[in-house]
Amino acid sequence: VQLQASGGGLVQAGGSLRLSCAASGRTSSSTFMGWFRQAPGKEREFVAAVSWSTGTTYYKDSMKGTFTISRDNAKNTVDLQLNNLQPEDTAIYYCAATYRGYANDPKRYDYWGQGTLVTVSS
Repeated sequence: VQLQASGGGLVQAGGSLRLSCAASGRTSSSTFMGWFRQAPGKEREFVAAVSWSTGTTYYKDSMKGTFTISRDNAKNTVDLQLNNLQPEDTAIYYCAATYRGYANDPKRYDYWGQGTLVTVSS
């Protein structure tokens, strides 16, 4: 699977961005697509994941209600809607894929996009 993330940028606190991840390659019923983020000096952090086949979604608890993950099987894309962004959301956001079912541990994801930078100003 090859992944290409896009949609990052500079936004003021309280603003929104929509990230998109274009996927190419094979998928299966156990394929999950995830979004992670990594702020400077911090470890990579799980944000959300979605089942490619069923659309079932999973979120880090602190991000429920403000971030929304969705997938479009026809377009082979997985989007992450970021609402009410705050300066602490500043990070590089990565999309990733795994054939091993749901996971929130980045070590279980085998394929990664290049990342897209989100910067939130106060």
